[in-house]
Amino acid sequence: MNLLPMYFPDIHPPFDRYFEEVLDEVCLAEELGFECYWFTEHHFLLYGGPICNPAVFISAAAARTKKIKLGTAISIVPLRHPLQTAEDYAMADAISGGRLEFGVGRGNVQIDYDTYRIDRDESRPRFEEAMDAILGVWSNEKYSHHGRYWEFDNVGVYPRPTQKPHPHLWVAGNSPESGLWAGRHGFDLMQVAHVRPPEMLRPNVAAWKEGLAERGETPEQHNNQMLIRVWVDENADKAHERAHYALERFRSLSNRDGRTTGWTQADYDGMLATGRSIFGDPEQCIQGVKNALTNFEFDTMAVSLNWGGIPHDEVMRGMKLWAREVVPAFQ
Repeated sequence: MNLLPMYFPDIHPPFDRYFEEVLDEVCLAEELGFECYWFTEHHFLLYGGPICNPAVFISAAAARTKKIKLGTAISIVPLRHPLQTAEDYAMADAISGGRLEFGVGRGNVQIDYDTYRIDRDESRPRFEEAMDAILGVWSNEKYSHHGRYWEFDNVGVYPRPTQKPHPHLWVAGNSPESGLWAGRHGFDLMQVAHVRPPEMLRPNVAAWKEGLAERGETPEQHNNQMLIRVWVDENADKAHERAHYALERFRSLSNRDGRTTGWTQADYDGMLATGRSIFGDPEQCIQGVKNALTNFEFDTMAVSLNWGGIPHDEVMRGMKLWAREVVPAFQ
């Protein structure tokens, strides 16, 4: 499961209770057999911003769970000093007993870079240099780094990550350049379906495969994850009604320039036909997953059920229904 925290003050409780609800959902995900729960990093906006440091939330979730993996989708590594990132997530890995799945990327929100006073045009070289530094200090007792943006000598990170030599790495492959970099380094791929049609993602996957091939590796040796926004209800009409509501809420909050843009029934039907989003009763959702497998290339599916202001009790019920009625069709 994946959480992009979308906080609506007119719907959600105060943040202390809101975080308790999310932690309840993580515990239920473990009980239902979900393999991993992913947290998304954003800043300064109610669209994603409530979990501005996933390492902190992963540590809280780790204290309440025992076996479910806990991941970042993603950590925006260009925004901070790589030693801080390395320390934060080494702690999260240690606290969770080696359950961290470390997803990384450059982020997609301009306000992050503007507020931190970082030129977004430098995000790619900053990302690549930061990753070199993070992996260096994780893989060595002492490590020195002399780059364009950061320098340090003979530094050790404590605690060391529990996973050796470092936690499992995933890279947001939202461009061919990112896909190629991920493949050349032997890292797994992360994609998002609901914001991009299949034709936009195919070049990124092809580039990832090219990078893997340069290493003499194949996609079958790795994982290619797709995040898909879903909603399920025993009653198909109720499922689609709730999805329409959540889509309107999602659009209103995700339009960061303050304008709201509508969507048409053709947009909605197209999302369902290609598997970009999956809404309906269990049988319709099973068909939706099949549509996604037909139109996108992935072997690992992450679903988002807490989105668009859907109330916590409904999210919990939707999680149970998805796990018990949809997932078994693909096991």
